[in-house]
Amino acid sequence: MTNLSPASMATAVGSGLLTFPITQFDGANRFDEAAFRAHCAWLLGYDVAALFAAGGTGEFFSLTPAEVEAVVRAAVVETNGRVPVIAGCGYGTAIAVEIARAAERAGADGLLLLPPYLTEAGQEGLTAHVEAVCRAVGIGVIVYNRANAVLGPEALARLCERCPNLVGFKDGVGDLELMARVASRIGDRLTYVGGLPTAETFALPYLEMGVTTYSSAIYNFMPEWALHFYKAVRARDRETVATELREFVLPYIALRDRGRGYAVSIVKAGVDAIGRSGGPVRTPLTDLTPAERAELKALIETAEARVPRTSLAA
Repeated sequence: MTNLSPASMATAVGSGLLTFPITQFDGANRFDEAAFRAHCAWLLGYDVAALFAAGGTGEFFSLTPAEVEAVVRAAVVETNGRVPVIAGCGYGTAIAVEIARAAERAGADGLLLLPPYLTEAGQEGLTAHVEAVCRAVGIGVIVYNRANAVLGPEALARLCERCPNLVGFKDGVGDLELMARVASRIGDRLTYVGGLPTAETFALPYLEMGVTTYSSAIYNFMPEWALHFYKAVRARDRETVATELREFVLPYIALRDRGRGYAVSIVKAGVDAIGRSGGPVRTPLTDLTPAERAELKALIETAEARVPRTSLAA
């Protein structure tokens, strides 16, 4: 099992749409490897650039470190080198280092370093945290700027100097001024990934800033629609983007915002809605109500009817 070099991983990530598969659980609330692998196999049947296992949509926050490793290993086996596998990583520095090393052993091509758990920290502490994880592995690292872990341009510049395997920056803040300052300061040293919840909403303005790709949770249940939308963004087809935002994405966001924590729950409900295996979320998250599921199913069916049936498969 050979991991991609950090540079190769970063190039691949920046080349197309990214999938962040959900993590399925069985009736006893354990990781359901068979269901997860079947889901990954289906997602890989379309033209996706990389697969992020045990990420935010994959409920990283509800998995034990051993489960993260199991999820990543299952993704690596199922992917079989077709696209890079990027593993979720996080919590405090010591645990993050352990997860990072386990993911590398499991065959991951890179890490998505999520914010540390709960605690607030300044730029010096965040820099030390990211550097410790980067130094613990040889694979590439993508840092996720979000919530309590927002690195500024100067801190990122120092990390780029110290950590050759820091190769990506995922933005989950939505501060366009900060994003502009980061891109201006760092240039093409990093690959930039859009990472706001329901990233399709911001895909077009971010493209103008050099953010060529984004994480699509919607891809979990509408891969053809997600690729259709991504193509429209890359072609700067503003009419198609506006139509899909108005007719699907914004109503989907309105439904998502009805419940706290629904960002993951709605994705699993979407997988169930198309007749595949999504299953429940783990607590403290809660699932959509039956009425909300019916509303989501109707939204999906209407949106899918607008997608031209072209060669979107891989």
